[in-house]
Amino acid sequence: MAKRILVVEDNDLNRKLFCDVLRANGFEVEPVADGQQALETARRLSPDLMIMDIQLHNVSGVDLIEQAKRDPVLSGIPVLAVTAYAGKGDEERIRDAGAAGYLAKPVSIMPFMNAVKSLVPA
Repeated sequence: MAKRILVVEDNDLNRKLFCDVLRANGFEVEPVADGQQALETARRLSPDLMIMDIQLHNVSGVDLIEQAKRDPVLSGIPVLAVTAYAGKGDEERIRDAGAAGYLAKPVSIMPFMNAVKSLVPA
């Protein structure tokens, strides 16, 4: 059975790119544009990985990661954080929130897939 990945990204082009690349690599993908629906969708789907944009319109991806890690249903799901605003100390802050992986945008396909595969064993 294909591994399921929840993609939380409010930018339409980035969300489509992530989903297309993941599907082309054999993953089942559930896109979510609204950060406020992310955790509810994750509880419903029990994905093998959450890819989380950090700069969402209505909620911080860091806050969502922290909430997921405090949730007994979601705490075991690894999170790959993706952000366009990679400043000094951001990676440490995001990893401290509970992210298992971190990528700065723009994201290249190979590093993206390597990060995904390192967090979702076949």
